[in-house]
Amino acid sequence: MRLLACCYNDPEMQIDPDTVYPIRPDCRDDAPKTRFKPRPGLTLSPRRWKLLHNEEGVLDIAGMIKRVQHGGVHPTIKGEVWEFLLGCYDPKSTTEQRNQLRQQRRLEYEQLKSKCREMDTTVGSGRVITMPVITEDGQPIENPNSDGGAAGSEQQNNGAPLPKEVIDWKLTLHQIGLDVNRTDRVLVYYERQENLARLWDILAVYSWIDKDIGYCQGMSDLCSPISIILEHEADAFWCFERLMRRVRGNFKSTSTSIGVRAQLTTLSTIMKSVDPKLHEHLENLDGGEYLFAFRMLMVLFRREFSFVDTMYLWELMWSMEYNPNLFSMLESGTGTSSANTKDESVLGQCGKFERKTLQAAKKDDQIPLSVFVVASVIEARNKKLLGEAKGLDDVVKILNEITGSLDAKKACRGALQIHEKYLNTVKAS
Repeated sequence: MRLLACCYNDPEMQIDPDTVYPIRPDCRDDAPKTRFKPRPGLTLSPRRWKLLHNEEGVLDIAGMIKRVQHGGVHPTIKGEVWEFLLGCYDPKSTTEQRNQLRQQRRLEYEQLKSKCREMDTTVGSGRVITMPVITEDGQPIENPNSDGGAAGSEQQNNGAPLPKEVIDWKLTLHQIGLDVNRTDRVLVYYERQENLARLWDILAVYSWIDKDIGYCQGMSDLCSPISIILEHEADAFWCFERLMRRVRGNFKSTSTSIGVRAQLTTLSTIMKSVDPKLHEHLENLDGGEYLFAFRMLMVLFRREFSFVDTMYLWELMWSMEYNPNLFSMLESGTGTSSANTKDESVLGQCGKFERKTLQAAKKDDQIPLSVFVVASVIEARNKKLLGEAKGLDDVVKILNEITGSLDAKKACRGALQIHEKYLNTVKAS
């Protein structure tokens, strides 16, 4: 009882997340209300986080995953925890090993950023490009941006033709700037130009290293929370790069389709399996392709939840999807787990969703939890959709009404239930 009382009186647990990520006064009425509050005994607190490491700094990953799944992460330690959840570090690594890897990555990021700065001097300057700096055929546009973008538009190779990859990269820079200037502008954090420029730099460098995809609209929404919670820019970049490994397929497009369509098709299959009546109703309304869920999957519910609640949802999903081999999978580039479904020590370190998937031997399907969360959100509006939706516009309207009213934990709980039902349905068929 004494320990419990101490826990509930812990000042760490009494912090209001909205004071950590304050909303601009003129935006408070319109911004979705935050539902997440740190909960004693459930939320991973700074004190518990410290206790989960041994003397060498090796993390009790099973203890961390269990706590995050139950109550999320305290605002003051989100950055450190997210680096593990996204596979930046091996859970078996010591503090010294992580420090060495961190320094190595910071050096690599500075080298990448220097390369980008050679191609456009706006990178790292504290400015943001919001106007095109180059034509489609690689010719520089003089003075494209009166607020400072012009300095970065100068051709850097004495008039020689630019390589196609450089042209393609420079063509994205103003689009990144336009999106950065629209991202999370309700937050006080982005009233400072240096914070806008930092987000732009991270996205500009990422656009350079991922030449297959470059930059696509929506990436700024995914990067913004990471840029805010991690103090060092290089650490934020590599954390974002790890997140993109999970979702980059959604941004991969061809002349006829965009990658997220594959997840929408999977969503359709899931809904047909677990709720055929609702699926048939949506099909009759020309919604069987589930395009109305496009935004939820592309930016991982950034529009449906408040800023704080989005982060809570993400860490719940990542903890439930966690595999202790994640770091080694990402480092090797295999993208597959070597976990033995009969190895209880490995399964015990997996998140709830990952464990069920491995035990069902369905890992090859690679259906992310986010698809089941969308299914959970839709399923929770079953009665309203069946009773009130007479057309696709009604479906969109009903789902738009959920903004700010969703409970992240309830949505994840529903997703796990749908996942289990789906696995059982598939197994029986």
